[in-house]
Amino acid sequence: MLSSKRLRRCFITSLIYGGLIFVFSFHTACSLNRVTKYMDIVYMEEGHFEGLPEKRLNIFSPRNTSYTYPVMLFIHGGSWRSGKKELYSRLGSRFARRKVVMVIMDYPLAPEYKVNDMALAAARGTQWVFENIANYGGDPEQIYVSGHSAGGHLAGLISVRDEYFDTLRMSNPIAGAALIDPAGLDMYSYLVEANNPPGTSHRRAFTDDPQVWKETSPIYHLHDGMPPMMIMVGGKTEPSILVGVDRFLAAHKSFGPQPLYYFQKNKRHVPMIVQFIYTPSRAYRWVLDFLFQREGVQKKLPD
Repeated sequence: MLSSKRLRRCFITSLIYGGLIFVFSFHTACSLNRVTKYMDIVYMEEGHFEGLPEKRLNIFSPRNTSYTYPVMLFIHGGSWRSGKKELYSRLGSRFARRKVVMVIMDYPLAPEYKVNDMALAAARGTQWVFENIANYGGDPEQIYVSGHSAGGHLAGLISVRDEYFDTLRMSNPIAGAALIDPAGLDMYSYLVEANNPPGTSHRRAFTDDPQVWKETSPIYHLHDGMPPMMIMVGGKTEPSILVGVDRFLAAHKSFGPQPLYYFQKNKRHVPMIVQFIYTPSRAYRWVLDFLFQREGVQKKLPD
């Protein structure tokens, strides 16, 4: 039976996620005059990969079509077993108003699907963006991936483990990764230390096979020539995230360039993503600075 303290924590978390649904959905219309939305586009048809379902994405583009813009593909969190793209429409509109083509995708979830299915879907979503985003004002040479929590894990994984794109018979097109309080960067060590019973907790997504844990932990796929990264972490986030990020950064020191690292000491896990409803926030500026650091941004389209 859950302790009263644990019950209170679960109740508060439910309220926070309920608030997340509300704030990301409320008042989206205020930005419509500057944003064009394309909703429920199929990026992966059922049967595209054996056993995987149809999945869709939403696109939020700046209305001004005189330029091409950097692209950010956002992968939602939810412990690899929950969440949906509709929660983040506010996020999409906010970034589109700041001259970014924002793509928000769904992906297969546990327990029916496993972590490699999710990563393959994320790679397929990236492939679809690379092949089609020019039709929506985006620059296919400037595709950044991002995600919060489990989504940060998947964004990091497809950035450094090229096997998913090898399966799609293409080179990794990712220009950079912005990871927001990412979980699972060293899922192997976490699951070994947690020693959960088979088929429980995060093993529902990561299976009971330690080889899969290692194969799907970004820390074990670091190499020269990786896309640049930025990592944002809350000082009051889940302890496993703090440990995993510290290990990841230590391992990354053998390679370059080093990730940009932002530590928000008073932020908990869910507020790390909720803060993005506020356009003037420091977090927005950090991400936008990362996206716009490359030359050639907002290239004028030929007449």
